[in-house]
Amino acid sequence: MILDDFLKALRQLSDPRFLRVLVTGLALTIALLVGLYWVLSMAIGWLIPDTLSLPWIGEIGGIDAALSWAAIPVMLLASVFLMVPVASAFTGIFLDQIADAVEDRHYPTLPPARRLGLAEGLVDALKFLGVVLAVNLVALLAYLLFAPIAPLLFWGINGILLGREYAQLVALRRLDASGAAKFRKRHRGQIFVAGVLMAVPLTIPVVNLLVPILGAATFTHLYHRLSQAPRRSA
Repeated sequence: MILDDFLKALRQLSDPRFLRVLVTGLALTIALLVGLYWVLSMAIGWLIPDTLSLPWIGEIGGIDAALSWAAIPVMLLASVFLMVPVASAFTGIFLDQIADAVEDRHYPTLPPARRLGLAEGLVDALKFLGVVLAVNLVALLAYLLFAPIAPLLFWGINGILLGREYAQLVALRRLDASGAAKFRKRHRGQIFVAGVLMAVPLTIPVVNLLVPILGAATFTHLYHRLSQAPRRSA
């Protein structure tokens, strides 16, 4: 059933509202990565001399330029970890647009959802961004100590974080804070699995740019499917 939620989200990627958020997200992500690369290049230029004299070898030039070029693949690798907080931040900002598009197509009879508002979404996104960064910085030690299973640790840890965030934000559109917390607790197993499903593509450069959109759409489907389940069984 979770896979069906994901496939529904995937099939709607051509929706103009999805594409608009995707283009905006791409622009913001590229700007972030370019900015970080610029900072890293400036730091290299400031800390590393252009030439270096080595015993028995002599003077070697162009070191800072070589390191600046070498920073490009490093930044691409870093994008795997950066996309976790970036995806979380984008979800909070653009969730309503994606969820509205999903509900208009698949759940047209629903009453209007509560609007989270840009300010509320941004505050929630920034709070969660701090949590994600802190947890992943602590988890970095575990990744290094248990390198062979580092991908599994990454998927599991971020599956918990992303599942909680997506489920919370989607549920808050239809429930109050107490109701959203009960929804998460009642369906924590499926929410975790869906979170892992979102965390896995975060480790694939370029593909990870689609995660914020697919995550918001997938969890919108998941929320409505799980919310309707008790009524169907009654």
